Amino acid sequence: MLTSDFNFDLPEELIAQHPSGVRGQDKLMLLNRLTGEIEHHMMDDLPSLIEPGTLMIFNNSRVRRARVYGIKETTGRETEFMFLNTIDKECCVWNTMVKSAKKQKPGMHYKFPDGTVAEIIEHEGNAGTEFRALKFDFAIDEDWFERNGHIPLPPYIRREDTEEDSERYQNVYATDTGSAACPTAGLHFTNDMLARLDAKGIERHFVTLHVGLGTFLPVRESNIEDHKMHEEWYTIPKETADAINRAKKEGRPILAVGTTSVRTLESAAQKIEQEGGIVGADGEWIRAGTNSTKIFMYPGFEFKVVDKMFTNFHTPESTLIMLVSAFAGRENILNAYKTAVDNKYRFFSYGDCMYIK
Repeated sequence: MLTSDFNFDLPEELIAQHPSGVRGQDKLMLLNRLTGEIEHHMMDDLPSLIEPGTLMIFNNSRVRRARVYGIKETTGRETEFMFLNTIDKECCVWNTMVKSAKKQKPGMHYKFPDGTVAEIIEHEGNAGTEFRALKFDFAIDEDWFERNGHIPLPPYIRREDTEEDSERYQNVYATDTGSAACPTAGLHFTNDMLARLDAKGIERHFVTLHVGLGTFLPVRESNIEDHKMHEEWYTIPKETADAINRAKKEGRPILAVGTTSVRTLESAAQKIEQEGGIVGADGEWIRAGTNSTKIFMYPGFEFKVVDKMFTNFHTPESTLIMLVSAFAGRENILNAYKTAVDNKYRFFSYGDCMYIK
């Protein structure tokens, strides 16, 4: 299967550069993944579209101010770093994605806005890539990112971040800081919407997957099977695992909000299989705990946990459009995306949304 099989034409003006005027005031496409039938709604209609008994799973990861600009001490030039995850907390080493990476070499020092200095060091696997290991003299914390960092808007939003993004590029239920990009399907939910879902008896639980850049890096291989995903970490609380296993046993649908929630749940099911178990045996589809995943979902993938999906519209030839195509069928998704273009839906992080049932 070719990467080009997941391309589509998208006018530049449909790429949302700003959030909607009011959170939650977005178009909602309803896609039936079995028939390909499409309906047009608004986000406000969502509670009426979800069947009673559904269990919704949200990713509560909060976005770190992970884009930080350092001054190279030898040249005085500004360099952009995207902080992804710690490599060694005791040694204060971070894995970062760097602009003009070929020019940023081990031994180089960078000064950040508060005067902090860090050095690029050798790290296995980073040579020749866009990633660099950055070593500090002390452990940096979230206060450091608040002082020095910027909201890590994706590259297709062609502007600098503003104070508005500090609030609008976070989900209202986000609690656990650690993502380098927002799980953006959740941006459509307001506290009022969550209260309406509660009033309808829609059960809601959380997982945590801290979004790294692996989900969003371009697929550079012609054959998608040759693409390798970067590692991300997820946590499933016992309360959430118990709720999912109970719902599956009772035949109630699992609605994953966002591709990160989908990746978490299906990774956890894969983990059971990797440990020699059978998903669903003894009433166990999910186990609680913290694990890493490099899961890559494309057509042919067999979903074991997720029955329905709420998501945004994704970039051409990305792992995310491949994931939703695995869930709903490539032809259905490409037809839905063409329909969205024809009806002037807004695309990507700050764009409109889709409910796949």
